[in-house]
Amino acid sequence: MNVREYYTYLSAAREQLWNFLRALPAEELNRNLIENGDRFHTIKDLLLHVTDVEDHWVHAIARGGGVQQSGNYRHDWIKPDAAQYELGWIIEYGREVSQQTQAFLDSEPDLNQSVKLVQDDPASDTVTLDQLMWHVMTHEVRHTAQIALLIRQLGHVAPWLDYMRFVRPQVTAAQNSGAEQEPESDLDLEDDL
Repeated sequence: MNVREYYTYLSAAREQLWNFLRALPAEELNRNLIENGDRFHTIKDLLLHVTDVEDHWVHAIARGGGVQQSGNYRHDWIKPDAAQYELGWIIEYGREVSQQTQAFLDSEPDLNQSVKLVQDDPASDTVTLDQLMWHVMTHEVRHTAQIALLIRQLGHVAPWLDYMRFVRPQVTAAQNSGAEQEPESDLDLEDDL
């Protein structure tokens, strides 16, 4: 598995989550379900935070200019208070960040290049671009799991966003050797899991 493949999966899962959230009432998306949370209390807070982190690390730090910095999506990313934004605004911001990340990955950047974590500190720690991308993607997976839990707490069945939903198993040479059999009907992993 590499960064580009995994990011493609995350993008597809993100679109499914957004589509699911569009069907929920605004009051549920803004309901304080994490009462003791320091910064994030709602589904929309977490959704906005995931986009902010990708924008910050991939675009502002690694590439030198974030989407939020461009002016269209300015907000307080430390304490986002996402209730003040329509879900559509958060999704459009997320879509723009995602499109820019995908275009960046499609340009085949050197994933071994060093990225300084604090741009204006000469003594800043560095990581590779590959490590930074894995950090961003893992961060999204963790918060998406939190969002799924909040959806369940609201009494809904959360969408199935697991990797296996988006990548179908392939027949291996060993499974296909020697026998000319009719292929079985499409495997439906959702029923098996």
